[in-house]
Amino acid sequence: MTTLRNILFAALALLATLGTAQAQKAADGLRIHYLGGNRTLVHVDQPRRYLLLPVEEQAPEATVRVLANARTQEEIRIRLALNKVDYLVPVDLARWEGQGIALDIYTENSRANVRDAIADAYWSHLALSDTFDTANRETYRPRYHHTPRYGWMNDPNGMFYLDGTWHLCYQWNPYGSMWGNLSWGHSTSADLVHWQAQPAALRPDGLGMIFSGSCVVDTAGTAGFGRGAVIAIYTSAAGTQIQSMAVSTDGGRTFRPYGANPIIVSDKECRDPHMFWHPETGRWIMVLAAALEHEMWIYSSPDLKTWTKESSFGKGYGSQDGVWECPDLFPLPVPDGGGKQKWVLLCNINPGGIYGGSATQYFVGDFDGHTFTCDSKPEVTKWMDWGKDHYATVSWANAPQGRRTAIGWMSNWQYANNVPTQQYRSANTLPRELSLFDGGDGQLYLASTPSPELEKLRREPSVKTSFTARQKGTSRPLPQQNGGVCELELLLGTGSASKVYVTLSNPAGEKVVMTYDVSARTFAMDRTQSGLTGFSVDFPTVTTAPAPDGSFQVLRLFIDRCSIEAFEGQGRFAMTNLVFPTQPYTTVTVSTDSGRCAVRQLTVWPLGAE
Repeated sequence: MTTLRNILFAALALLATLGTAQAQKAADGLRIHYLGGNRTLVHVDQPRRYLLLPVEEQAPEATVRVLANARTQEEIRIRLALNKVDYLVPVDLARWEGQGIALDIYTENSRANVRDAIADAYWSHLALSDTFDTANRETYRPRYHHTPRYGWMNDPNGMFYLDGTWHLCYQWNPYGSMWGNLSWGHSTSADLVHWQAQPAALRPDGLGMIFSGSCVVDTAGTAGFGRGAVIAIYTSAAGTQIQSMAVSTDGGRTFRPYGANPIIVSDKECRDPHMFWHPETGRWIMVLAAALEHEMWIYSSPDLKTWTKESSFGKGYGSQDGVWECPDLFPLPVPDGGGKQKWVLLCNINPGGIYGGSATQYFVGDFDGHTFTCDSKPEVTKWMDWGKDHYATVSWANAPQGRRTAIGWMSNWQYANNVPTQQYRSANTLPRELSLFDGGDGQLYLASTPSPELEKLRREPSVKTSFTARQKGTSRPLPQQNGGVCELELLLGTGSASKVYVTLSNPAGEKVVMTYDVSARTFAMDRTQSGLTGFSVDFPTVTTAPAPDGSFQVLRLFIDRCSIEAFEGQGRFAMTNLVFPTQPYTTVTVSTDSGRCAVRQLTVWPLGAE
């Protein structure tokens, strides 16, 4: 009887708590209708700009249908807080101004989670607000890499240059910092360094989420939407994957979906269309990733709306692991080739990267407007970046001065959802200029160098010196302003040393050791003791790149709050790795395994951003 009485008192107390919450929310402009089990209806009686939803990342996903005048406007999958609130995300109500707004919420209820929605934590944290605070709350948010203001980001999408502005769209979840609800976020920049957040370019619609794709500037108006229209083609993803189009006639500020979508359908899983104009054939070309077939499909079109499949490439070539995604195809001049050019096909794969998880491979060959032919043997795999955290790399359309400028996603699918940030997750790599170089083995390879605009970040050097490094090591301080972010350039003469070590360290004993092995002709980066690594067994890693032969090496290092990007001076290798030190690195030390190494020059530039 005592047990029954306790249960009854607990139930009455819970109902009283609900009544108090409902009354409070009514005063705040919300009416909550608890419908039993796992369904709740929330009416917005006094609309303001945002409705803030509380997220708990370990909670199962709830389904939220946003209703305006009783019609579904948006369906969201969100990890509504059950036990605690990790952060808030906004639903922008201004889109439905003047309409009756409600949220129809279904929470998970299973054998592993037997509870009623009445007990969930999020009721006491729902709030209406005219503002949403996006001020940085993250220790590891980069200072000079592009990031979303909040929410999850993965692949760069729809990148184009127009009228002095670089446009960067990206896979974005505005309702949490883990993968889901994929839209195209949108940022713009005048200099590839300082980025301004813009309203979302594309949001999920009746055909599904908005997966990856590309944009082109239709200079001649071939698609029938006027000269200079910006055309986006992307993958609509629901139960299947189909290709859709959207159009902007205001320079890329806003897009509207094409009324006759989809424009390409297939019975195979295919995604991430990348387009460009091919002047020799006078047609548009699209490369589409047939993910599970390990192929890239090539299409042509006179008007961006009607597409004909021309050919396919990939069976048996390069890394055949995982899935193939995010293609790009473009020409580059052959060095000392007398005006000749070769074509480069980027192919992002996951898993199957050289150090596990995701990575970018590429092929060099010829393209005649119909077929891509690879110069290398099928068993040859060429990697664009030799780190763990460089994926989904694609280039800007319409870049000025004939540049081929690319950017990637700076993470790895092995742990991207678990890195130690919450307000946002993921950054882009530095923008890079692409070119070809002769590897001395009869093969052409892809070089990546930091875009020249990055030099605008440099402040007066804090270190500019030369010395002879020995086994004991010579150390110099790193700048502490801006959280220690900086660029290092080293000119190393190998001397009698067989291995040269460049070590970044901090007072907590955390360090990143980079090794130039003269005899093996390799460059390696060891992040196993770099700081926080326990969030994934796949994170502690040593990555190694082939290094060009020579009597000296130029090494450029870009250090941000959560990343190190290393470039050989001419871009003949690049290596991108995330790091999460508990304190900024404060010291750079150059040492040898034995013998001596002439550090002909070490320059350290503090970098300013934001």
